[in-house]
Amino acid sequence: MASPANSVPDTQLGLTNDEIALLRHHQQVAASTAAGSSSSRAASRASSQGLLLLDPASLASLGRHFDRLMQQIQARLDYLSEQSAMVAQQQYDRAGNLIQTADSEIARFHDILRQIDELELDFDRIRHIRDIVRSYRARVEEMEQQLEHSGSSSRHRHRHHHGESSGSSSRRHRR
Repeated sequence: MASPANSVPDTQLGLTNDEIALLRHHQQVAASTAAGSSSSRAASRASSQGLLLLDPASLASLGRHFDRLMQQIQARLDYLSEQSAMVAQQQYDRAGNLIQTADSEIARFHDILRQIDELELDFDRIRHIRDIVRSYRARVEEMEQQLEHSGSSSRHRHRHHHGESSGSSSRRHRR
């Protein structure tokens, strides 16, 4: 058992319960990596008793272990930050592409609406012209019918007059 002079209870280090559990776990890990030395066996025993050894070799070993652990955590953080940035950039690019596509589709939609407006205007103009043409056609047909009617009755009257005058003239000649 470690002597109280060169150890301190881990509960007096100002750590939370989670931090104490982490310290004890990593004291065991650090001691197992340096297995074989008397200081590693002593550190392992101290950890299981809830003590932190204050000897230089145990503290140096634990310090190196935490440095490596922090480097690994930092490397993982860097990797995840890079991945996060890549995902964010991809989403930004997709969003930019979506916006660009949406803008293009909106412009296309506006062009279609403009064409519809033009066609509706053309349709109204053509319908107006068609109605005027129909009106004139109806008038012309009515006038032709009137002319045919008046022409046939005039021809009929004209033939009748010719017949009377020729008949009377033939009587005149007989007298």
